[in-house]
Amino acid sequence: MGKQTKKKKSTGAAKEIFAKPPGRLGKWNVIAFAVLVVGELIYYYAATPAINIQSTSFWVWMVISVALVGFCTLDFTVESNDTRSVATKATKPAAWIVVIMIAVGLIMVAASSKLFCASKYASLINIEDGDFQTDIPESRQINDIALMDTSTARIIGERAVGSLSDVVSQYEVSGNYSTIDYNGAPMKVAALNYAGFIKYMNNRKNGIPGYVLVDPVKNEAHYIQTEKPIVYSPSAYFNKNLYRHVQMAYPTYIFEGFYLELNDDGNPYYICPVLESHAGLFGAKDVKGVVICDPCTGDTEYHEVSDVPHWVDRVYDGDLVCQKYDWYGELSGGYWNSVFGNKGCKRTTDDYGYKVMDGDVWVYTGVTSVNGDESNIGFALMNLRTGESKYYKVAGAEEYSAMSSAEGQVQHLGYKASFPSLINISGIPTYIMVLKDNGGLVKMYALVDVEKYNIVATDTTQKDALAAYNKLLAENGLKSTQSMTDDIPNRQITVADIKYINMDETTYVYITDENGNVYKQDFSENEELIFIQSGDKIKVFYQESDNGINDIISVER
Repeated sequence: MGKQTKKKKSTGAAKEIFAKPPGRLGKWNVIAFAVLVVGELIYYYAATPAINIQSTSFWVWMVISVALVGFCTLDFTVESNDTRSVATKATKPAAWIVVIMIAVGLIMVAASSKLFCASKYASLINIEDGDFQTDIPESRQINDIALMDTSTARIIGERAVGSLSDVVSQYEVSGNYSTIDYNGAPMKVAALNYAGFIKYMNNRKNGIPGYVLVDPVKNEAHYIQTEKPIVYSPSAYFNKNLYRHVQMAYPTYIFEGFYLELNDDGNPYYICPVLESHAGLFGAKDVKGVVICDPCTGDTEYHEVSDVPHWVDRVYDGDLVCQKYDWYGELSGGYWNSVFGNKGCKRTTDDYGYKVMDGDVWVYTGVTSVNGDESNIGFALMNLRTGESKYYKVAGAEEYSAMSSAEGQVQHLGYKASFPSLINISGIPTYIMVLKDNGGLVKMYALVDVEKYNIVATDTTQKDALAAYNKLLAENGLKSTQSMTDDIPNRQITVADIKYINMDETTYVYITDENGNVYKQDFSENEELIFIQSGDKIKVFYQESDNGINDIISVER
């Protein structure tokens, strides 16, 4: 009996020890918290997330952080055969906070969706109906149009620094070119980047010496050395990293990107658009302002969209403005209409180009129905500085169909068309593009009628391509005599001499006037030239040529 009583007392003591409620935090918890704090600081410095509840990444970071706090409250002294709970008094509240944060986050995601906020998504952009003849200046010549795409800019940009051994050995040209209006001329600008961590460490005191400026009209690139070195760069490390520098200066701002631009004096600045949500907590993000950072000094300044300096060109990104147009085009009739009925739904085409007009950079993109056919119902122009957007109801080929038409004209050469720009030729919407070889070099130019994309003209120079295009327009009855008189150089002449010369199995007619000016035309294009004789008075419509021999478009006898 005595032995049995002693055993019962011993068993009761064991239960009392192992079944006691969760205790206080111990030294291992303090160590865990210390490690967590250090880890959080390292993460914040490395990733530099925006401290803003409208950022989904911030919510993910907070949920993980609270979960790790809960982990740090566990009783690390409990052994595997121990019947005590590893949870302490602080573990359960942390777990509930994680659950509540996840639930609230999911609810906010749903509340921010297009299903519940279709009208807010659709109203982010205000679309005006534009007049093509009025808004798009007529191009009487096309040798002043920027046709270079980014891939070509990269090629000639690399050449600009290739001969500078002290530059090319330490730095590399960024592949991110910004299209800007620089003192009234379209330009592309790219920064130099450190060529790796070791090169950064070797040059961090000297900084980056300059940038590359590309002229897309003349197909020229120049390396520009700045008066002060560029210190803050996306390719720099530690405190000199541009992203980290700007985000830490404005820790609650959600940045959309960082774009290099030049002010009117040629000084580099990074334009950093700031986003805010307009639908629920996370949805329909749009630009509310920009932070302008001087990469040479690190100085930053915030501007509202309405107060941005005029030299700034890229407040809105091209992808963002096209996305906003898609929201407008698809959700104006409501969410369910965008899913099932599709009545009146439209969207932008797969790509876009840049057009510099009146001191601003505009994004051009075709607009097509959601059915995804190969034709456009119109096109849109969107100002990247002000957000002004216009829609033009011009039905015709979408850009890739026009590119295929141009490539078909030179299929024997295997040239590939770049994404086109949109110009106005005598009131006719026209695609213009370059044709490149496999090495990315520009070999020819092409013009395609937007509405009748079987009308295609190609040639090795811009002037000759335009002359050929004007001839096609006249032959197809798209250019009246009056419009030709207004738009195309023309002259009343007296024929002093006329000759027929065979070259490469083609007969050309050369007409010389009383002042010695020479005009030529392929005889097969206008056999009525056979009736012209010396002494005749004729009116000739022509395209000026660099060699002094003008290309005849049309002749009136």
